[in-house]
Amino acid sequence: MKRKAMLYVIGFLFFTFFALPGDISAAPYYEGKVLRIIVGYKPGGGYDRMARLVAKYLPRYIPGKPTVIIENMEGADSIIAANYLYNIAKPDGLTIGTFNRTLLFAPMMTLEGSKFDIAKYRWIGSTAVEGTVLTVRQDLPYRTITDLLKTKTPLVLGSTGPMDPGSQFPNLLKEFAGLNATLITYPSSADVMLAVERREVDGRAGAYSSLKPFIDRGLVRPLVRGQVAEKGMENLPVNTDFTTDKKGKAIMGVFSIADLIGRPYVAPPKTPVEIMNILMKAFTAMGDSPELQAEAEKVGMGIKYTSGKEVLKAITSTLNQPPEIISEFSKYMKYQK
Repeated sequence: MKRKAMLYVIGFLFFTFFALPGDISAAPYYEGKVLRIIVGYKPGGGYDRMARLVAKYLPRYIPGKPTVIIENMEGADSIIAANYLYNIAKPDGLTIGTFNRTLLFAPMMTLEGSKFDIAKYRWIGSTAVEGTVLTVRQDLPYRTITDLLKTKTPLVLGSTGPMDPGSQFPNLLKEFAGLNATLITYPSSADVMLAVERREVDGRAGAYSSLKPFIDRGLVRPLVRGQVAEKGMENLPVNTDFTTDKKGKAIMGVFSIADLIGRPYVAPPKTPVEIMNILMKAFTAMGDSPELQAEAEKVGMGIKYTSGKEVLKAITSTLNQPPEIISEFSKYMKYQK
C-alpha cells in the first residue's frame, strides 16, 4: 500500500511539472540576476547622474526585477567604455552602457583608439535630450556672447577631451564665429567644474542639465546655445546666428543631432532580440514614470525617452550627409590641442 501511495505522489509531481504552462513554470529571464550599467566617465558627471537614476528605477519595469549596479569605466572620453561594450561584454543582456553622445560621429572621422561600429550596437535608446550651452564664470565681464566675441583676451575653457561637446561646441564657434578660446582637458566634468571654482579656467561648454546647478548658484553664466533647446535655456541666442558661413551653419546643424540623443544606452552587438525587447519596453515604461520625472527634475535633469529605432535613424541621417559636409565636419570634430 505504501508503495502504491508513493507511486501516486511521484506521478502527481511528474504531471504537475510537465503540464504547467511555460509562462507560469518558467522564471523571468532577469530573475535573480545582476544587470550592469557601464558608464564611460567618473562619478559625478551628467552621464553618471543619469545612469544612477536609471539604476534606481529600471528594475521596477523589468520582469524578474534584477539588481542593477553602476560600473564607471572612464578614460579616452568614454571610448574605453564604448570599446568594452562592443568587443568584450557578453551579449546576454546583463551588460548595457552609456557613453559620450558625440561618438555617433566616429564613422565621420579618424578616432584614435576606437574599435567599434556605432551602428552595430544594439541600441536601447536615449533617456534625454541634452541642449548644449557655453558658460563663463560669473565674475568675468562678459554679459553676452557678443561681448565675448569682441574680446581679444583668449578665453580658457575646460573639457573632458576631443569628443566632449565641451570641446566641439567652442571649436565650431572658434572656426566660424571668431571666438578667441583655448581648451584644457580634464579627466571628468566634475574636475572641469572644480577648475572653474578654482579659477583655473574661465568656463565650460556642455549639456545644460549638467551645468544648470552651477548656473543656478551663480558660479557660471550661459551665453549661447546650440540648435536644440531645453526649458530654461530656450531664450539664449543660438550659435548659428553668429556666422554667415553656410558651411559653418551646416556643420553646426549636424553637431546638433547628437544633442537629440543626449544620454544614449546600448547593449553589445548580437544581444538577442527577445532580450532587447525586454530592455526597450522597460526603458519606455521607465521614461513615462511620474516618480522618475519628478526626481529627475529635482536634480536639474530632464527625462525624455527616444527609442533605439529613432536613435539609429539619427545615426543614418548623420552618415548620409553630403561628402563635402562630412569632409569639413571631420576637420573640426577631432583631437584639439
